[in-house]
Amino acid sequence: MVRAAGRINLIGEHTDYNNGFVLPAAIDKAIYLAIARRNDRQIVMHALDIDDHYTGSLDLLKPTSKQWPDYLLGVVQQLQKRGHIISGFECAFCGNVPLGAGLSSSAALECATVYALNELFSLGISRRDMALLSQAAENEFVGVRCGIMDQFASMFGKKQQLIKLDCASLEYEYIPFNFDDVSLVLLDTQVKHSLASSEYNTRRAECEQGVALIKKHHPEVNSLRDASIGMLDEYVKSYNATTYNRCLYVVEEIQRLQDACVDLQHNDLVSFGKKVFATHEGLDKLYNVSCPELNWLAEFAGGQSGVLGARMMGGGFGGCTINIVKKSAVPALLEKAAAGYEQQFKIPLKAYVTSIEDGCRTVNDLVNN
Repeated sequence: MVRAAGRINLIGEHTDYNNGFVLPAAIDKAIYLAIARRNDRQIVMHALDIDDHYTGSLDLLKPTSKQWPDYLLGVVQQLQKRGHIISGFECAFCGNVPLGAGLSSSAALECATVYALNELFSLGISRRDMALLSQAAENEFVGVRCGIMDQFASMFGKKQQLIKLDCASLEYEYIPFNFDDVSLVLLDTQVKHSLASSEYNTRRAECEQGVALIKKHHPEVNSLRDASIGMLDEYVKSYNATTYNRCLYVVEEIQRLQDACVDLQHNDLVSFGKKVFATHEGLDKLYNVSCPELNWLAEFAGGQSGVLGARMMGGGFGGCTINIVKKSAVPALLEKAAAGYEQQFKIPLKAYVTSIEDGCRTVNDLVNN
């Protein structure tokens, strides 16, 4: 049995697929998956939370109409492509990672699957390669061109540590986040606008367009990680204002994250929080992936006592805001936000107070530790 965590990301949104930096952490919300071998080529899977089942074969892997099996089947396909030998298996999973809230339940499920299969069949795959394999499953089988952050955070998370991940090299370092008087609060809009999936891939294409324009003049620029604002002003701004805004946000966010890590290393949570607010502003005005519900929550939180930072988190168009809140201020924030949000949007607000925990582990490992 395996536990694979969902994740939050403190700062550095939409920078992962641009080879920038991200600052995620594994959380106390997770997918739990139990698995056993079969003596044939069959795959039998049970999604306990929705009381649904899937039966298929290792020899015929194709996307399903149900969609949820695709996250597991994509992992199996990637294992086979890499030459790993497995037999049929049966698994069952459940969890408490809220769906559609931007906490990467899909990555947690992929990581739980590959971690469990690696243990079950003694495949000897490293954590790094399991994260990459899970990402490839989502890119190629599910069809979402996600970056590496979600899977990496689920695999490498450590209690009370953020992961400063260089998405270009996959080098990483742990940044302590152990403030006893602060809570990380997620406010869930409970909406997921239909733009989310298509616009994610559009944003990625817009960033690639900006890189292509710069690369004509600077062949060494392979991603927005290599670009400067000066390059954007010279080669992208006159071409297309929308493309320019997308790229400007990413270049600014990559630098903002590095500055924010310095803040944390100096225990300056106030300066860190200001950068979190600035990220939301960029995601809304330049990257255009926010929505009225997220904007209302971020703006509301910014006006409350004890809130040090707030922003939308995840792909956008719904999901959660992440809020850095003094513990003493949490009850008042939750009460006022719930009342105001429901009055404004006629939707009940969900809230989760999370802690930063270890990433992918077998349940035996967790018990023994």
